[in-house]
Amino acid sequence: MNWITVVWSMNAGACLTLAAFYVAVWCKQREQWMYLLFSSSALAAAVISAFELEMMNARAADEYQLLVRWIHVPVYVLIMSFVAFLRRYVHAGRAWLAWSIFGLRTLVLILNFVFPVSINFREITGVQFVPLLGHLVSAPVGVSNPWGFLSHVSLLLLLIFSVDATITLLRRGDRRRAWVVGGSMIFAVIFVVHVPLVIWGVLEIPFFFAFAYTAIVVAMGYELSNDMARAARLAHELEISENRLLLAADSANLGLWEWDLNAGEIWATPNRRVQFGLPATGKIRFEDLMSRWHPDDRDGVRQTLKEAIEHGKGYRREFRTLLADGSVRWTVARGRVHFDERGRPQRLLGVSLDITARKEAEAIAQRQRDELEQLRQQRTALLEQEVVGRTRLEREVIDICAREQRRIAYDLHDGVGQQLVGIALSAKLLEEQLRADRPAEADKASAIVQLANQAARQARLTARTLEGADGVGDLKAALESLAASVSRDCSIKATVEPDGLSLPISPPVAAQLYRIAQEAVRNAVEHGAAHEVQINLAFNHEVMLLRIQDDGTGFEANPNSDGMGLRIMRYRAQCIGGSCEVQSSRAKGTIVSCRVPLQAQLPVSALP
Repeated sequence: MNWITVVWSMNAGACLTLAAFYVAVWCKQREQWMYLLFSSSALAAAVISAFELEMMNARAADEYQLLVRWIHVPVYVLIMSFVAFLRRYVHAGRAWLAWSIFGLRTLVLILNFVFPVSINFREITGVQFVPLLGHLVSAPVGVSNPWGFLSHVSLLLLLIFSVDATITLLRRGDRRRAWVVGGSMIFAVIFVVHVPLVIWGVLEIPFFFAFAYTAIVVAMGYELSNDMARAARLAHELEISENRLLLAADSANLGLWEWDLNAGEIWATPNRRVQFGLPATGKIRFEDLMSRWHPDDRDGVRQTLKEAIEHGKGYRREFRTLLADGSVRWTVARGRVHFDERGRPQRLLGVSLDITARKEAEAIAQRQRDELEQLRQQRTALLEQEVVGRTRLEREVIDICAREQRRIAYDLHDGVGQQLVGIALSAKLLEEQLRADRPAEADKASAIVQLANQAARQARLTARTLEGADGVGDLKAALESLAASVSRDCSIKATVEPDGLSLPISPPVAAQLYRIAQEAVRNAVEHGAAHEVQINLAFNHEVMLLRIQDDGTGFEANPNSDGMGLRIMRYRAQCIGGSCEVQSSRAKGTIVSCRVPLQAQLPVSALP
């Protein structure tokens, strides 16, 4: 065996080894097409080495002619693989140049089998033997085919494509790939220039371009090996990062999971498997995961995941999980959908957290809130009953006071009043008897008569005041009577300014308003020493206003005053659904304002 056989065989063997290795890699990573392209180019380079070895050992023209025709098949595969590899692997080289090379090389291959000999030779007349590495090898002797220029043009396009790809890589800053991959292709294309020179008879040497192509294969294999080494390093770093992530997830009681929508398989962290009661190892299907969900929550979770996949939005869902022992755990899951470059959903990523403790705490807190609400309602009911009881007692007190006032008024009118009238009459008779003989004593008797009459009038006024507003029918008439009585008996100016229209009020409301006005007038006379009192009564479609104003000395008004009269007025106003305000000052007198909503009058019950 000579050196030529050894060297070309080693070259072919090395290329076959690389091709076999990367075919195995591609079988495990089908999505990485550059491995298949590299394997195709390495296999084509090995076949070209075998063809070259056979051509150098050929001893007849017809044998050489057959080899020249069929060597175009591996050359076609090799060039196609090179161009596709550059486009796929480094994303360089113009697309129109690549398609031009594909089309032209396809045409060259077709014409190669159309012509009788090949596209390179019109005729091979013989072979000549030239020395190489101490041995004689065969070289072709023949007439070149004019159509062979198409093959040479394709080599020129390949050179332009390689230069363009190299420039693109240099502009990106990827100098290593530019010189290793792009530079090797430029060198190989330039080296293959000897092929047309041999065909034209300029050079009398054999074809040996296999090593040039092998250089490209080696450069491509070097880059792929670097990528594989980098991938292995990244895989190791990823494994470390994944272990750290799992440790952090376990520390936070988080479960991580990923649903491959194409394969229909689910990957989950160990604690996630524990959360759902799944086996520690083995594949997980969506149906396996769904079977662990509570029957009442399955439709809701499925709908949430469906909407997330269809609309590409994040999701969040709380649901219950049934464990093998029959216990129920609460889980909250959230995540998002990942899409491929075509916008199709590819993976569903999620993280889950066991929130059973929180749900139990929320349930306990809700029970406590319900208990507190029940206690509040019970307490409110008791307070309402107490308020109703107090209101009843206050009404009873007012009723008792009113009855007692009437009794005292009747006693004053029928008892003390009549006795004072009797005293006045007796004193009058005594005055008449003494007037003739004893005028001084008669004057004294006259003074007694005046005092008795004044006491009788005061008793009648007090009786009327104590009697109250029983029998009030027309509030306006009752107020005018009150003003006239005060003006007559107390020697002050009291006026009433009522609304000109009829007042739409019920007798119970009229009675309470009259008593409020009566108490305000009494306070103005007795405590304020007023000289004038004005009573205003007005209303609109919503509210009625009773206003009593005097010009007395007034007092320092206090909303929380302890005066019984003020409290009684406020209470009477509340009984008819209204409010009572008192404004007073030392300089401007006192104003009592009582506002009663008209719609609140119907349910008002009469108070004594």
